[in-house]
Amino acid sequence: MDATTPPRTPARKAPRGRNPRGQGERLRAEIIDTALRLLDELGDDQTLSLRAVAREVGIAATSVYIHFADRDTLVLAALEHCHEDLLRAVDTAESGAGDPVAALRARTTLLGAWSREHPGLYKVLHESTLNRRSAMSFKEDMATRTTTAIRRCMDTGLVPRGDADTVSLDLRTAVHGAVSLRVNHPESAWPPLDEQVERFLVKLVGVPPLGA
Repeated sequence: MDATTPPRTPARKAPRGRNPRGQGERLRAEIIDTALRLLDELGDDQTLSLRAVAREVGIAATSVYIHFADRDTLVLAALEHCHEDLLRAVDTAESGAGDPVAALRARTTLLGAWSREHPGLYKVLHESTLNRRSAMSFKEDMATRTTTAIRRCMDTGLVPRGDADTVSLDLRTAVHGAVSLRVNHPESAWPPLDEQVERFLVKLVGVPPLGA
């Protein structure tokens, strides 16, 4: 996976038979994958039902309850799984970069690309009622890694020194704002997201413009 290829949610599956005894984790994974696909299509955790997930997987609704007590439990587990995949994708993008600035650009570009590819999941992660009811502490890992990436740029003298936490907050706020506007108002004539993200990196972090 390169810096512009976001992780994808699973394709729709045909009805399946019963898993052999001892393969409960496999069924749990299938339920999570199906929930992620439906959440991406719906863009709203409140419209997701456990019966719908069970129907898509091809099992009885009672089989879902064996693994997840209620809808919120399933949605949180699915989002945490999605977030872990996204973290790994960001790590892969950064690992191929030649210096800290290139790594920061790679991670920010990938996050923008993922949000563009999965607007429904983006809304559930950041704008859903569940997001307001639950802390979703697993999301803190992404913020921390962004701050660390910015601090590396500062420590190596590639960008002006400053308060890495504040710069990280400003950058994340700008990127999320740009993505949210596109997700909620797709009919507007927005500039290319990659170009806008690059301007954020230059103006808010102080990275040298591409080609400079």
